[in-house]
Amino acid sequence: MTVRTIDDVKFRSATNADCEKVIALVSGVLDEFKLPFDLESKDADLKDIEASYDNSNGIFELLEDVGGNLLGTYGLFRLDDETCELRRMYFVPEIRGLGLGRRVLERAVQHARRFGYQQIVLETISVLKDAIRLYTRFGFTPMKMDHPNARVDQRFVMTIE
Repeated sequence: MTVRTIDDVKFRSATNADCEKVIALVSGVLDEFKLPFDLESKDADLKDIEASYDNSNGIFELLEDVGGNLLGTYGLFRLDDETCELRRMYFVPEIRGLGLGRRVLERAVQHARRFGYQQIVLETISVLKDAIRLYTRFGFTPMKMDHPNARVDQRFVMTIE
């Protein structure tokens, strides 16, 4: 992996051919933070990325180095005509702290606007302190969490203007 700056990372849309490596990355990051991974329920969308995201007014993008190695992921998942959910924003440890989180959020907002969404929601867990700090600095605000569990205990929303 040869990533020294934010410019060493390229974005591309994921396809179902990427499912296996996306599942490995997401499950690995969750394991790093001792969080559960469940491909049969909470994480089932990763078994068919194209149907879950691309064919449903959403997007799923990969972050890769120049050699094509997977470094991170994020997706926008349609909840209804006005709202999408930011999902699967995970990075390998080596690229954290380079400013890619902000770049991903900027891209997510651009895509959400293009799709006509008026707000983005996200769910996370309090152990991911750096991510929560990034979300709030970017403009996400806390909202009521209806269903806390072992994987999520906080919910945030941002209105797209």
